[in-house]
Amino acid sequence: MIRYNLSCDNGHGFEGWFSSSEDFDRQSKGHLVTCPVCGSGSVSKQLMAPSVSTARKKDARQALVMDQAQKETITKLRDMVKTIRANAEDVGERFPEEARKIHYGEAEQRGLIGKATADEATALLEEGIEIAPLPVLPDDTN
Repeated sequence: MIRYNLSCDNGHGFEGWFSSSEDFDRQSKGHLVTCPVCGSGSVSKQLMAPSVSTARKKDARQALVMDQAQKETITKLRDMVKTIRANAEDVGERFPEEARKIHYGEAEQRGLIGKATADEATALLEEGIEIAPLPVLPDDTN
């Protein structure tokens, strides 16, 4: 995992964890990285000091393991995603179309999951249609 110091175009600073630099780039281009303070999707990486490996740091890294609270949080997130998936209709690539039908009263209200491009997701949000990406969580390492 890579931790980046991030900031939005409104000057709010926060951090984000990503599986790789490419993962950040992919999520950023897909407008999936947003400011937790104001919701801005215009997020950029900030300068960070390089991590120099020393024997002491290596020992400390090896001692770092997910504590119980973090494990419980990940478990709760996994359960949440599982519940959402179990109670929603997966409409795949038709997601933008189906979300609009529900929003404009042309189809019955129901939970949906599916796929949308970054442009499609942006257009839905601009129309006032509430959508949110499901988190991608690390594999279990128990």
